[in-house]
Amino acid sequence: METVLSGIRSTGNLHLGNYYGALRNFVKMQQENKCFFFIADYHSLTTHPDPKLLHGNVKNVLTEYLAAGIDPEISTIYVQSDVPEVCELYLLLNMHAYMGELAKTSSFKEKARKHPDNINAGLLTYPTLMAADILMHNADKVPVGKDQEQHLEMTRKFARRFNNLYQVEYFKEPVAYNFGNELIKIPGLDGSGKMGKSEGNCIYLNEDPKSIEKKVKRALTDSGPTVPNSPKPDCIENLFTILKVVSTDDVVAHFEEKWNTAEIRYGDLKKQLAEDIIKTIAPIRERILAIQNDDDYLHKVAMQGREKARESASKTLREVREIMGIRSF
Repeated sequence: METVLSGIRSTGNLHLGNYYGALRNFVKMQQENKCFFFIADYHSLTTHPDPKLLHGNVKNVLTEYLAAGIDPEISTIYVQSDVPEVCELYLLLNMHAYMGELAKTSSFKEKARKHPDNINAGLLTYPTLMAADILMHNADKVPVGKDQEQHLEMTRKFARRFNNLYQVEYFKEPVAYNFGNELIKIPGLDGSGKMGKSEGNCIYLNEDPKSIEKKVKRALTDSGPTVPNSPKPDCIENLFTILKVVSTDDVVAHFEEKWNTAEIRYGDLKKQLAEDIIKTIAPIRERILAIQNDDDYLHKVAMQGREKARESASKTLREVREIMGIRSF
């Protein structure tokens, strides 16, 4: 049985990108592996440090984790800040992480460009904290989206560097858990390359049907193809990418044919896309509504996860300290 770890930042509600990038197939995955799922509230502080929103966002993600099908009796679900060991491992890994390599990461450069007044140390060392989250449980696999491949590669680098420096074979080098398929990157409805909360281009898992219809209707398109078999512009390719994950093969084939014959009607495409998104998230939304106000249940799940996660984390930290020569008198 392999160890699998997944984390999502607590910056609001989960969306389709989260679902297809990390949450889908979790029911099967947790039956076959030892799984840890955490809510990354420390990570969220790099760009969303609002104390009035933080706890509510953590609660939303916990609720939606459960609604998406994670079973707390099988898997370990916990809040990152409930496990203090991760902070110490983060510190220890930073001793062997170099500023040059951290500054070259795509995510750091992108966030620094978008938030020039908040280029903080946490943003720079984001990959090290992510590595600490993963290596804390010595995970074999991590279900990530296409945009997180670089961070996962850095985790492997940090694990390899630790092992080489201390002449041990302690940390595993985790790989992406993509269920045998290519990693999926769900695009935004605004024509951008990624669906994300900060980009404001999401379909959320708890979103009501009317809101979804409005968002899809406003999705960016062009004037349409004028000749058969034209290449799709990015904004149209994005809509087809989403269609492929929420619709049946025959629906996708129908609209592909309409595109290739230059007969496509974007109104029909958007209507079908909205219907299939609504159908996809309907059971998840129903479960969210059923448990979001059950504070006793959510508290029980969080505390149970905290104890299980700390048991694993304390073992790792104790062994890492020993390897590094950190001992008590």
